[in-house]
Amino acid sequence: MDSLIAGVRWIHILAGTIALFVAPVPMLTAKGGRTHRRWGKVYFWAMAAVALTAVVLAVWRPVVFLALLAVFSFYSAFSGYRALFRKRPREGAHASALDWTAAIVTFAASATLAVLGVLKPSPAWERVGVVPVIFGGVGMVLSGLDLWKFARPRADRNQWWFDHMAGMLGSYIATVSAFSVVNFTFLPTAVRWLWPTAIGTPLVAAWITYYKLRFRRAKTATAPA
Repeated sequence: MDSLIAGVRWIHILAGTIALFVAPVPMLTAKGGRTHRRWGKVYFWAMAAVALTAVVLAVWRPVVFLALLAVFSFYSAFSGYRALFRKRPREGAHASALDWTAAIVTFAASATLAVLGVLKPSPAWERVGVVPVIFGGVGMVLSGLDLWKFARPRADRNQWWFDHMAGMLGSYIATVSAFSVVNFTFLPTAVRWLWPTAIGTPLVAAWITYYKLRFRRAKTATAPA
């Protein structure tokens, strides 16, 4: 069994490394192009492997914090990928049972993460400080907003684009966070966990705003006089 867990750990490390270094390719290549789609899929499935192996390792130890965090971290990539299947809501491309289930499970896991972060039931929870509270709160907001959008789809025909960007880029923040926690041991614990979120979230918001303005200008330019 020890050798099996060691193998799972190596798969986890390899998948995380692939995700970390592959992600910039779809970020910086033409959106919708072959390179973007191909490497975006590689990134998504690497993140899926990271999440699955993280849950296995967390259950084996067991470490509830890491298991709940794995659910929260993977949901961003999952929701970003699934947004591609909801490009045309007017033609019936609405959220499926899979989307609803994933969002509900993530909301429950995030709420549990936040509550346990407040209660601190063991020394392990004490060591991570406010990290589970913050990540739990973020997870509840993200999954809660998705549930709201599933129930009330937005009229903006480009909404899927923004959801895809937010999900994929948000998941990359989680990837960088994991790298930071493992390697930047010279930083305080909370800083190691949270600096990618503090820096990455405003950058993601700015990038999405850029595209919103770009699409708005394009729509105005093509509107009949």
